[in-house]
Amino acid sequence: MLIVHHMRVSQSERIVWLCEELGIDYDLKLYRRDPFFSPQALKDLTEIGTAPVIQDGDLTMSESAACVEYIIHKHGNGRLALPPSHPDYANYLYWFHYANGSLQPGVSRNMSLKSAGIDPSNDTFKRYIARLDQYLRHIDGHLGRGNDWLAGKEFTAADIMTVFTLTTMRTFYSLDLSPYKNILPYLKRAVERPGYKSYREKGEDSDFPLMIDGPAPENFIEKFRSKA
Repeated sequence: MLIVHHMRVSQSERIVWLCEELGIDYDLKLYRRDPFFSPQALKDLTEIGTAPVIQDGDLTMSESAACVEYIIHKHGNGRLALPPSHPDYANYLYWFHYANGSLQPGVSRNMSLKSAGIDPSNDTFKRYIARLDQYLRHIDGHLGRGNDWLAGKEFTAADIMTVFTLTTMRTFYSLDLSPYKNILPYLKRAVERPGYKSYREKGEDSDFPLMIDGPAPENFIEKFRSKA
């Protein structure tokens, strides 16, 4: 059976959500941060030592995008991916890779600068803030052109890849989404899906906030430091 190793409050939520959307059988292994990064039991699974990790027979694989594609094509009969013959195939492909190719690195750069204590008025920081705003407005504009989901009318793995960065990742970088009026209803549609609700029930603590509203949520790193 497919084994999914999920560290709570991390991008491995994508894999749990995907499996729930596909309705496939899998064995879920849960981990908590120790105290902030991966616990040793999760580090021992791969050389990189980060979540997610999946195991399928003799295969052990990390990297969320790779895990998503593997599960879709090996266990999901291609569901939640669009084939080249689909009219929205290019949109699907673009937004699937945009999640980890542009959006998440944009958030990560700002998160690193903030955690390093860099003044937001620093020219480099200001440039990265502006760049992230550009990434977000790109998504917001696309959703504002009659697209219910990133690939168009159809929910796909491109949405599963993207929602984490716009929600859970805000615990690490307190991103204010208030200016992005099309992203906010998009997130509400996503978290109302039965598959997402099942992931939350199985993969997160019941008091973990959804973070689908505009104002920036509490910063997890600052909370962590206050306990150190």
